[in-house]
Amino acid sequence: MNEPLATHQRLTTDLSQYNNSWFKPGSRWKILLWIPVNVIFFNNGLSLFTGLKCFLLRIFGAKVGKGVMIKPSVNIKYPWFLEIDDYAWIGEKVWIDNLTNVYIGKNACLSQGVLLLTGNHDFCSQYFDLSIGKIVLEDGVWIGAKAIVCPGVTCKSHSVLTVASVATKDLDEYTIYSGSPAVKIKERLINK
Repeated sequence: MNEPLATHQRLTTDLSQYNNSWFKPGSRWKILLWIPVNVIFFNNGLSLFTGLKCFLLRIFGAKVGKGVMIKPSVNIKYPWFLEIDDYAWIGEKVWIDNLTNVYIGKNACLSQGVLLLTGNHDFCSQYFDLSIGKIVLEDGVWIGAKAIVCPGVTCKSHSVLTVASVATKDLDEYTIYSGSPAVKIKERLINK
């Protein structure tokens, strides 16, 4: 006669015990100064000069190359964790939620509504612990409109993440990915 398996005790999430005191993204004054600058110059619908935006990012510690294009309504969490290489494009309503380092390579393109997400929570932890992972977008990467790149992902040279797709793992070079989670669909060929 088979006896029923012991019932596993189910714990519940307890957000009252959440503690991310280990996470120190920067000095309080720097964060407080950045908030209005982000709202006024980046996260609005005005088409302000890209040169001014790049200048402000550099003042706050970002590394920004030449010829970078930053469109209106962009939200950047912490510019001191951001590096944008030459001739990269950042489209309207891109959200760079960089709790840690984000690198955007030369000639990379982030289309409208892209989310670069460097933080997540451990849903298996009773206390919903925060985890972070850097994002690397190598040269020539194209992230399609409303796509999401998750923490710890590297999109290798000239890879493509199609519209509304979610990259949960590294993308191979010169490869096109689609879906949620994104899977390889074909090779990227670039014509002259």
